[in-house]
Amino acid sequence: MAGFKTLDDIGAVSGKRVLVRVDLNVPVADGKVTDATRIERIAPTISELSGKGAKVILLAHFGRPKDGPSAEFSLEPIARATAEVLGRPVGFASDCIGDKAADAVAAMKDGDVLLLENTRFHKAEEKNEPAFTEKLAANGDIYVNDAFSAAHRAHASTEGVAHRLPAYAGRTMQAELDALEKGLGNPVRPVVAIVGGAKVSTKIDLLMNLVKKVDALVIGGGMANTFLAARGTDVGKSLCEHDLASTAKQIMIEAAEAGCAIILPADGVVAKEFKAGAASETVAIEAVPADGMILDVGAKTVKSVTDWIDRAATLVWNGPLGAFEIEPFDHATVAAAKHAAARTKEGKLVSVAGGGDTVAALNHAGVADDFTYVSTAGGAFLEWMEGKPLPGVEVLKR
Repeated sequence: MAGFKTLDDIGAVSGKRVLVRVDLNVPVADGKVTDATRIERIAPTISELSGKGAKVILLAHFGRPKDGPSAEFSLEPIARATAEVLGRPVGFASDCIGDKAADAVAAMKDGDVLLLENTRFHKAEEKNEPAFTEKLAANGDIYVNDAFSAAHRAHASTEGVAHRLPAYAGRTMQAELDALEKGLGNPVRPVVAIVGGAKVSTKIDLLMNLVKKVDALVIGGGMANTFLAARGTDVGKSLCEHDLASTAKQIMIEAAEAGCAIILPADGVVAKEFKAGAASETVAIEAVPADGMILDVGAKTVKSVTDWIDRAATLVWNGPLGAFEIEPFDHATVAAAKHAAARTKEGKLVSVAGGGDTVAALNHAGVADDFTYVSTAGGAFLEWMEGKPLPGVEVLKR
């Protein structure tokens, strides 16, 4: 973390008002949080600051409210869930600026924790309007960003406030940046990337960036079919973006020029319909029937993937190898995930994974806790892998 200011640089915080941008965009049903993972991840930063006597004021968004304040998008239920995770009271203010916020902050004692209402109840938040940013900053002496997942957006609470107060990375942000530095910034080589998912069209920038940075790129999921088709392989009725054949060819050319090996499926698990328990067979990739769909990769491809994992010192993973949501098309993703997890536990591999489908796949395989780092950041993780600067991170640089 030599390039970023963290809590280790912050100095004494007792009695200081510390604005902490967090990610509380958690699933809620019937007024209750159904998955507290994101709250658990920010708990160390909150507890550390509170324990040192800071007045911890949490800034967060929730959902995409369109017409100002509404009960549907209120953070009040999440304040209760945060209190449960922290094991201490968490106050709540019904606005993030103005008198309601100022009065709640003024009533705080050293060590107290307060959650301000959804920043997106104000349209000025996403526009990063200076006047709104000033009002947010007025409630703090120090700014800490612990929401890497929102750092790809230059909003008032993620970027604007950092220009008005001394700004630092929280512990979750620090862990994310450390992991990504190990994964792509300054990795131990060889580096292998696994990229899967449905469509090439959503990951062109990612693939273009990775072929310049990794030693081998495993392409799986539906997007592999586009590469296979571009190479002249008949993929039957498989999901395939035939109109992106030229893009796939260009990615393969750039990979060759950069010395990056491209690993495509050698065999596939094929079915005539996409449903649980559908009759399937494993065929060589050149022998996909005209009425068949490739829904997973076969044993030969899995062996190739695990062999590459064995050669790697660093693994970066985004996207499943097959349609893992439905059995039996989860086999390859689970097998590769378990193999990577085992190598990581043996101390032979640094494994960094992220993206919604990827997190779900690793949880499905039961190995998410065994990877070096699993990012829940979604879009921010993808943009980092694409090599794009993230506004909420750039402002934290020394």
